[in-house]
This record gives sequence, structure tokens and C-alpha cells, in this order.
Amino acid sequence: MWFAIWGEDVPDSLAARKATRPDHLARLQQLKAEGRLLVAGPCPAIASADPGPAGFTGSLIIAEFATLSDAQQWADADPYIAAGVYQQVTVKPFIKALP
Repeated sequence: MWFAIWGEDVPDSLAARKATRPDHLARLQQLKAEGRLLVAGPCPAIASADPGPAGFTGSLIIAEFATLSDAQQWADADPYIAAGVYQQVTVKPFIKALP
């Protein structure tokens, strides 16, 4: 089943985000290689493809896992959590209706 993983950033997370991004992306690349990644990306703090120093407010990942527990365990191991980028992570089942 698909699961939506929503990570909410702490204020002023940009420096920690940049430092940890390669490790964060490596895990997403693994999901992609396994055919389990629907979409992933950050939410800019301002309406811009490059928010610059405004940074980001969080990230959304939609990926396939066998169970909610598996999705939660994967999310809990995200390098952004260890680096203090995320203040909260929410995992919910997701049904892709369109397109």
C-alpha cells in the first residue's frame, strides 16, 4: 500500500537540511530503484522553486510499504530526524486516485 510521509521542519532548518541532504536522498533513491517511490520533494517556505535563505517548511514522500508499521519505521530512520531537521513526522495510508 502507498503511505504519505509528511515531515515538518523545525524553524531555521536550512543549514542542517543542506548538510544531511545527500543521506536523505540516498534512501529515496533506494525506494525509487525498488519501484516503491511515487513522489518525493520539499515544501519551500515561499512560493519559489528556489526559496534561497527562506528555506523549507517540510517534505512529502509517498512510497509503498507492506504495512503502516514498516512505513513508520522507515520514516523514523530518516537522516533528517537524526540531524534535527524535522520536528514532527506523520505517516498515513494513501490511496492514489488520479491520475
